[in-house]
Amino acid sequence: MDPVAAAVLASWTLNWGTMSVLLGAAALYLRGWVLLRRDAPSRYTPARLAAFFGGLVVLLVALESPLDAFSGLLLQAHMVQHLLLLMVAPPLLLLGQAVIPLLRGLPRWVFKDALGPFIGSRELRQVGRAGVHPVVTWCVFTCVLIVWHLPRAYELGLESPGWHDLEHACFFWSAILFWWPVIDVWPSAPIWPRWAMIPYLLSADVANTALSAVLSFSSHVLYSSYQLAPRLWGISALDDQAAAGAIMWVPGSIAFLIPAIVLGVQALESGRAPARSVLPARKTTVRPRTTGPRDLLRTPILGAIFRQRYFRSCAQLAMFFLAAAVVADGLFGVQVAPLNRAGVLPWIYWRAFALIALLLVGNLFCMVCPFTLLRDLGRRLRIPRYRWPAALRSKWMAVGVLITYLWAYEAFSLWNSPRATAWIILGYFTAAFAVDMLFRGASFCKYICPIGQFHFVHGLVSPFEVKVREPIVCESCRTYDCIRGTGLQRGCELQLFQPKKAGNFDCTFCLDCVQACPQHNVGVLRVLPGQTLRDDRRSSGIGRLSRRPDVAALVLILVFGAFVNAAGMTDPVMLWMHRWHARLGSMILVVTLLYFFGVIILPATILMSQRRNAAYTFVLALVPLGFGMWLAHLSYHVVVAWTKSSPNWLPAVELLFLGTGLLLTLHTSWHAARRTRDKWGSWALLAVILYVVGVWIAFQPMQMRGTMMMH
Repeated sequence: MDPVAAAVLASWTLNWGTMSVLLGAAALYLRGWVLLRRDAPSRYTPARLAAFFGGLVVLLVALESPLDAFSGLLLQAHMVQHLLLLMVAPPLLLLGQAVIPLLRGLPRWVFKDALGPFIGSRELRQVGRAGVHPVVTWCVFTCVLIVWHLPRAYELGLESPGWHDLEHACFFWSAILFWWPVIDVWPSAPIWPRWAMIPYLLSADVANTALSAVLSFSSHVLYSSYQLAPRLWGISALDDQAAAGAIMWVPGSIAFLIPAIVLGVQALESGRAPARSVLPARKTTVRPRTTGPRDLLRTPILGAIFRQRYFRSCAQLAMFFLAAAVVADGLFGVQVAPLNRAGVLPWIYWRAFALIALLLVGNLFCMVCPFTLLRDLGRRLRIPRYRWPAALRSKWMAVGVLITYLWAYEAFSLWNSPRATAWIILGYFTAAFAVDMLFRGASFCKYICPIGQFHFVHGLVSPFEVKVREPIVCESCRTYDCIRGTGLQRGCELQLFQPKKAGNFDCTFCLDCVQACPQHNVGVLRVLPGQTLRDDRRSSGIGRLSRRPDVAALVLILVFGAFVNAAGMTDPVMLWMHRWHARLGSMILVVTLLYFFGVIILPATILMSQRRNAAYTFVLALVPLGFGMWLAHLSYHVVVAWTKSSPNWLPAVELLFLGTGLLLTLHTSWHAARRTRDKWGSWALLAVILYVVGVWIAFQPMQMRGTMMMH
């Protein structure tokens, strides 16, 4: 027999104390489960029995298998052991709803006479309720996780068997407490609503990921015992540490994300309250909603400002003067990007603040866009005569312009050239003026503008939407002023008929329809983020998004462009680009190849590998994840430019954006799979892979653009 295999088989300890506890728990649970199943077969199902016994098997593997023997030699073996104690065994045991079966499995005199008065005491219930409060359980779990991974505490566990057992006990019982409110163990009552368990899990994942990043990217061995231990299979102590960090990061994050996804699906499904358990839901009563969705235009201060007839013109004028200042500084100011308005405002602050506006409200940039101001002034003298050519009424031209922009940004280092930035802004003004002075219907915004397409796509996950308040009011309308306009107020230039409009796609938030409606029946109403992506309803002006290959291409360019754009600023990718630069002799060629394969070939291959109609639907589901990557990336540059440093809390914020985007993407793609009756797994796997790439990017050293510092 192979010596390594023989050593592995000989490393099963099977300690009699541990085995007695596990076998005793199995016998008690089985007896209690059999007795309880007679009276409540729907509650005590075979699935619960399998979950509990699965948890016991996982405990046996974690504590008595070769993992325990090798934990002092390989950090990655020790990390697998910890994950089983933290992320696998406790939720499985709790999924078995083990409290009542274990008690019922005891002899009747013990359960009823000896323990009954104690269990039924008010004081015990109060202590128990306080002990499983989500704030308490989260803090205990996180503190235990962090403290026991500190070098001094970790070394203590490696040196002393007693401390090692205490470490494992802390991990297991803190995890029991942590997963208790997530599983919603009966007969305890939930303290927080079920949707609150989603941020509960995601915030714990942030702490787990930050800890794993320290292990993965540390330049020195953190635990000296592993440096002194015999090295198995030629694995260095530093490589072993990096592998342990990867094990803690990827499977650990998956353990948090899977229940968060399940809870998210339950919470968002048809607007109903989520079920109380990840097992079959208990019956709940949903009260009908007595009030309509919140209307931003009816808020006390902000609504009054937005309703002002000349608000948009004043805001556009202010943005125009700001753009003029940027152009002047770019052309005539010092040509050092961090010291020039053209190097900082457009590429750092404007992009990030526009994304934040999309996240909080909607497409506010298009609302105050300065590029259409000159167009509007020119139309007072000359009304455009032509319609946009029918052959070009799609997003394909915008797709080409967007690809060119993403490529040129990196190929020519536009972020580092104030003068080039100024000329781009001037060119933008010229193009918008020329196109819209010739063609009706805001053709530049709808068919060409790459900035507008960026906001149209990501506006699909915004929490507010321009829509009618009461559809029944529109049924009696015969003037259609919201789209035709009135003598004093124009209607929607993009031909979005409000009663039949769904979502924010192609909507510039100009609020012309709000001003034109004689019934005051159009507002900015709160919606569920991504609801349009899940419903896939036909909308005025654009049809059904899942039937538009040009829209699918636009989404893919923006999603993959987010990851390629961010990755291109990290040290590993930059070093790779410089190596190819030395071989090919042209950095522009290297950037061209990177964007060609990353933004065109790769997404096109994914798209063509799937059934066409279903593929377009699933592509739309990637919008939240791409939005999360843009938010994570640009928030980094804003914080660095503002604080002149990279704070320790910044990766946690980036992970929060990415994790939320992943949850919405998985939920939306799950809806798409139900609607198209297609397979969900391949698209879910793609989303998870992109998320992993995004997390990797978040923890890489990155160019500190917008500052004079070097990282």
